[in-house]
Amino acid sequence: MTAVFRHEMRLLFSGLTAYVYGMFSLLAVAIYMMYYNLSMGYANFEYALAGASFALLIMIPILTMRVIAEEKKQKTDQLLYSLPVSTTQVVVGKFLALLLTSVIPLVFVVAYPVILKQYGSLYLPTAWGALAGYIMLTASLLAIGIFISSLTESQPMAAGICFAAMVLNYYMVKLAQYATSSAFGSLVALIVMEFILALLINHMTGNSFLAELTGGVAMLGTAAVYLFRTDWFEGLFPKILENISVYERFYEFVDGVFDYTHVVYFVSVIVFFLFLTVQSLEKRRYN
Repeated sequence: MTAVFRHEMRLLFSGLTAYVYGMFSLLAVAIYMMYYNLSMGYANFEYALAGASFALLIMIPILTMRVIAEEKKQKTDQLLYSLPVSTTQVVVGKFLALLLTSVIPLVFVVAYPVILKQYGSLYLPTAWGALAGYIMLTASLLAIGIFISSLTESQPMAAGICFAAMVLNYYMVKLAQYATSSAFGSLVALIVMEFILALLINHMTGNSFLAELTGGVAMLGTAAVYLFRTDWFEGLFPKILENISVYERFYEFVDGVFDYTHVVYFVSVIVFFLFLTVQSLEKRRYN
């Protein structure tokens, strides 16, 4: 894993990728800090981080698009399978390299609240708590981007799909406001989500029987619950959209709420998508 980590770091910093990412990361925070803290006069540095999180929609796809897609295109992923390390170690090594690349610029951001405090009543624990949430948000989006990169050999396609996924997640809460809250609408939405899950299982495992069995059982179970407890489905789909949004959890940190359940959620998202990435690579190995 250490060898993979060093290799990725060398690739990132031997070119312009890491430096361009760091520049735009610092620039995004600086622009929003100037707007909220200096221009508008808010004594809340976390507002600047909330605004800067929008830039991740563009930066994360650019940073992650090549991490596995390029390996598959150049057929150098075959070399990874011959290394004396497991696929899990390869994926984790790549993830840690991208995470460190993302965190390095934020080392400078730690000093921003201290500087602002000299000119106002800024509360440092809340600002640094929001920064911790920003790092966890970045890590979660990186894990999602790495998984998407493992699904294709085309960097532009990986970037495009990743951008679409980031935008969908960013506006998830607003979409929830317009989503159907009726019981039947929630039922249909859940069945569609279970169908997509079955397609994902089929793609990841290549086992159509397992995918059909999982999807069929989930759909029948959902329909059965709907018949007996229809009231459970009232407003269920909007709540699901709100709860699966990583940005919504980050905004809790921005509001000054450091909830350990949100930390567990971010860790779960990271582990889940890294697991899917490992399974995607394992499928290619066996093929």
